[in-house]
Amino acid sequence: MSTTYPTFDLDLKPHAGRIGAVIRNIKLSTDLDPAVVSNIKQALLHYKVIFFRDQDHLDDASQEAFATLFGDVVSHPTVPSKGGTSHVLELDSEHGGRANSWHTDVTFDVAYPKISVLRGVKIPAAGGDTVWANAEAAYEDLPEDLRALADKLWALHTNDYDYTTHRVTQVSPEDIQRFKSLFTSTVYETEHPVVRVHPETGKRSLLLGHFVKRLVNHTGGDSQRLISILQNHVIRLENTARWQWAQGDVAIWDNRATQHYAINDYGTQHRIVRRVTVAGEVPVNVDGQSSRSLRITANPQAANSPKALEQAA
Repeated sequence: MSTTYPTFDLDLKPHAGRIGAVIRNIKLSTDLDPAVVSNIKQALLHYKVIFFRDQDHLDDASQEAFATLFGDVVSHPTVPSKGGTSHVLELDSEHGGRANSWHTDVTFDVAYPKISVLRGVKIPAAGGDTVWANAEAAYEDLPEDLRALADKLWALHTNDYDYTTHRVTQVSPEDIQRFKSLFTSTVYETEHPVVRVHPETGKRSLLLGHFVKRLVNHTGGDSQRLISILQNHVIRLENTARWQWAQGDVAIWDNRATQHYAINDYGTQHRIVRRVTVAGEVPVNVDGQSSRSLRITANPQAANSPKALEQAA
């Protein structure tokens, strides 16, 4: 695939060949000139993930306010927002906040977020990088016959899966169970097309990641093999960009066209990042068919479900 590097009238430097750009000399806030905001949005659509250094002036409130420039901000559907905030999700490594697997945020929901804004709060001296993958480039690189197959596939996404397969010993079993209990306080099941058409650019991308449970109308073995083949195209190194965090960094990504992976390689060092997400659209496939919600069910065994709280009272 050919690669071009437009600047969008910003002090911008591409970060990797196919994905990512660093934008310099901008102080993020709601006071930005509308023309600058427009250019940032266009750069985001092109580069998929954009990075800003030295944004230490941001706190939780100003991060939330800045995210509203991209649309309506929304809370995580199951994990409570950080205390004192409306929509900030805190990912604290000491309390189970280590994803350590490839995913697109919240795809178990039928209209999952379109944009995520992530701020580095406490960063390890070494390790804890995040890697993003360009799911549009992955689709474009597929052989024509594999693209034709992918265009027809649908996948079941759910937040109810085995979290222990993605964790390591630096997080206690108790913290893992506590985090899973929060995450699955309501169980979602949604069918999404494997190939999503971007509502703004019209480009196609592969919609996969660790919330995919199986392909619809395929046996378990075939499903896993097909998922693996397509997922491996997404995460090929040429489709990725790796970010080495510093405190005060902000990363913004198009959650409709990417996957990401927070690398859990920093042992007992403490890592805190805080995320604000922007409401997204219900995906459509190449034939204009929309994703469909199959199940939204309260989990009576979850720690913060009404049933569990009743039993603990």
